[in-house]
Amino acid sequence: MKKLGIVPLCFLACSFVACSEDKNLPPEVNETLTINWDEAADSCSRALVNWFWDGTEHYFWTDNHGNKNFQYWPQAHALDVLIDAYERSGNNFYKTYFDTWFNGVRAKNGNRWYNSYFDDMEWIALALLRAYNIDHQTKYKDAALELWSHIQEGWNDYAGGGIAWERNNNIWSKNACSNGPACILAARLYRETGIETYKEWALKIYEWEKNVLFNPSTGAVYDNIDGRSGNKNTSWIFTYNQGTFIGSAVELHKITGEKTYLNDAVLAADYTTTNLVNDAILKDEGNGDGGLFKGIFIRYFTELIRQERLDAATQKRYIRFLQHNAETLWTKGANKESVLFGTNWRNRPGSETGLTEQLSGCMLIEAAAKLF
Repeated sequence: MKKLGIVPLCFLACSFVACSEDKNLPPEVNETLTINWDEAADSCSRALVNWFWDGTEHYFWTDNHGNKNFQYWPQAHALDVLIDAYERSGNNFYKTYFDTWFNGVRAKNGNRWYNSYFDDMEWIALALLRAYNIDHQTKYKDAALELWSHIQEGWNDYAGGGIAWERNNNIWSKNACSNGPACILAARLYRETGIETYKEWALKIYEWEKNVLFNPSTGAVYDNIDGRSGNKNTSWIFTYNQGTFIGSAVELHKITGEKTYLNDAVLAADYTTTNLVNDAILKDEGNGDGGLFKGIFIRYFTELIRQERLDAATQKRYIRFLQHNAETLWTKGANKESVLFGTNWRNRPGSETGLTEQLSGCMLIEAAAKLF
């Protein structure tokens, strides 16, 4: 799909005039603001490497000061950003890191891909599958399939099904974070291989999450259910879980052609863009794991925007939302000297930031470069 371009001001005037008092709607386009999104994306994706990459052990640090901290699941999203940058630019600077990342992250994880957290393994497998589709090195695909063999072991009868959050002490905790990415992975493995079993898994996982953790009246995705008591945590609603549910629905729309999945994705996206925001900017969800949440939403929100069967008015509304967030981050929330991002997309960080919030900022700017 071609870049979608900037939304015309005349459309915005027609679309938002009836709701002009809603503070969560993006303001009208600033037609005098011009940003070269390709250049912006290159600067932040290169900054990711310059500030966070360990050139000796070949993994990404958890902060930009060279502390030798290693966290498994953000490594997947760092590779995803490099893949985004390569797909956009075709510049081999980004591609050369794929193989060293593969060897370094596996070594740092104890010379294996296995992890007791099912969501962690799902993210690594998704990134590896993307790398395989670019570089066609069989070891990437083999590693993703190896991880899938572990992931499907997470399905059990607590809460009527679903992939558990963690293997050893939390097999009863069924979380959105371990089911949304698993569905996306199974659907993509089906598209990659044509093996029907993967499609069956994707459909089974999606239906469980939709029936148990999704609120069809509002579009909210609840974080988890305790399979021992049946209690749902309805107070934890994160952009992360909204994003992976959207991604699951989009993937199933791709492989089935059924528009009901697209409708589910729109409902979840509408909830996010009106409820998980502060004045039309995705809310600050903190650092650590929370620093990655917005970026994950943006990744799959962008996939929804690019679906050809998405209603044109909805697509334009979503484009404007993403554009407003990207413009705000780049003009107000970026430390331009070092190209660093913080947890709040309206506030510039100082000289210190974490890997997760940096990744979310990179994902947003790369998304803008893909669309505009």
